[in-house]
Amino acid sequence: AEEAAEQLRLYRRDPDGWRGCRSTGEVAVSWRPSAEFAGNLYKGEGILPASPQKVWECIKPVAGGLRTKWDQNVKDFEVIEAISDTVSICRTTTPSACMRIISPREFVDVVVMKQYEDGTMLSAATNVEHPLCPPQPNFVRGFNYPCGCFCIPVPG
Repeated sequence: AEEAAEQLRLYRRDPDGWRGCRSTGEVAVSWRPSAEFAGNLYKGEGILPASPQKVWECIKPVAGGLRTKWDQNVKDFEVIEAISDTVSICRTTTPSACMRIISPREFVDVVVMKQYEDGTMLSAATNVEHPLCPPQPNFVRGFNYPCGCFCIPVPG
């Protein structure tokens, strides 16, 4: 979990190579080739007219959280094992897509949540295997490289 958090911090600090691919009035999405796997990294950025704490309540990875209510790509989120107050093993499921051509997915990750001195909040995750969460029937087991969300206070 700590390695995933550090990888996300490195992505955030390294502005090189990001190319814009989509933008609306609220969100800008960029991509760049990954150095870890044969594919691309993606990041979405936006400024929301809310306190960082209110935004964090919507995105933080906790069982019973708000993410499953607003994010159509997250069907369920459960904690398999709490390692500490900030680190847990979690299972996320996604619904089928494209008229059920794409099967539902499940992801098992180690997740860490951090808050930094400047008020920035981070959730970082990466794939793990866990004996309490074997692959489930009717789901394709997905694999996450280091991924997550930053919630960064903006002056004003």
